[in-house]
Amino acid sequence: MGKVLAAALVGIAAALAAERLLAFRNRLNATREVDPVALPNCHLIKGIETGSEDIDILPNGLAFISSGLKYPGLKSFAPDKPGEIFLMDLNEKKPKASELRISRGFDLGSFNPHGISTYIDKDDTVYLFVVNHPHQKSTVELFKFMEDDNSLVHLKTIRHDLLTSVNDVVAVGPDSFYATNDHYFSDFILMFLEMYLGLTWSNVVYYSPKEVKEVAAGFYSANGINISPDKKYIYIADILDHNVHVMEKHADWNLTHVKTLQLDTLADNLSVDPDTGDIWTGCHPNGMKLFYDDPDNPPASEVLRIQNILAEQPTVTRVYAENGSVLQGTSVATVYDGKLLIGTVFHRALYCEL
Repeated sequence: MGKVLAAALVGIAAALAAERLLAFRNRLNATREVDPVALPNCHLIKGIETGSEDIDILPNGLAFISSGLKYPGLKSFAPDKPGEIFLMDLNEKKPKASELRISRGFDLGSFNPHGISTYIDKDDTVYLFVVNHPHQKSTVELFKFMEDDNSLVHLKTIRHDLLTSVNDVVAVGPDSFYATNDHYFSDFILMFLEMYLGLTWSNVVYYSPKEVKEVAAGFYSANGINISPDKKYIYIADILDHNVHVMEKHADWNLTHVKTLQLDTLADNLSVDPDTGDIWTGCHPNGMKLFYDDPDNPPASEVLRIQNILAEQPTVTRVYAENGSVLQGTSVATVYDGKLLIGTVFHRALYCEL
């Protein structure tokens, strides 16, 4: 009888493991191959070789680009090189990326930038919020942008017990923001188990100097976050659930769910066109390829444009897609005045004229 019970338990465990593995592969779109969608006027941006994970463009056409992310489980072309913030002026006829100098006193050696967001104060001061992972921890670094000499002045490092595994931020004040925690755990092994078991423990946190609180929860992996032009709605990409959530923002900074737009790809960062309200997102058609370092089968790239997301049937357009031969692992796409920038987790960046 004992052997029968043991065999039954082993069988149940094996069945559960197989079911979890299948679900995990489905969340990563492990079998999907991308159908190419070409853009005619594109070229790789010189000088960006080790990632362009997030991009934020000011209303005047200055684009900030975070580069050099080292993320657990993902490859890096320069694992020992500190991260950087690049700047591009999209008003120039042939825009170039230049590294921004960061003020003394900031620990550049452990700089590991992830998601970014800008905020323009009433006095026109530009603040740059940067998710940072020094020594695989999570902080949010607050900088002031000095346009006269193209530099960043570090103002403060933000840490909090609720900011455990920060992926992206959207600034809503000179020292306040919403942040996504893409995992509950920060240890890589526990993060992997969290994904494998399909735990929906990821969340969104509101931070200000006076109040820090969870405002949304129940995500597989909350990733990109942004705000509508009228400041009424917060958009959140759940990369492992293949969707974008629309949340209404209230006066007390709490969020309530409005709707969810389901996609067939892994949406990463979200950018919002301030003129049209369209959402642009860099996507991973097959997330499994991100975790395998196979030069013969690299992670593909995909860019979606979402129009009228509040409508009953929003319009979703595949603007760009390719198999990784040009651009590997697209994480962001954003537009300015007919120009499109496409960034990646650890690879190059693309400039296109639409």
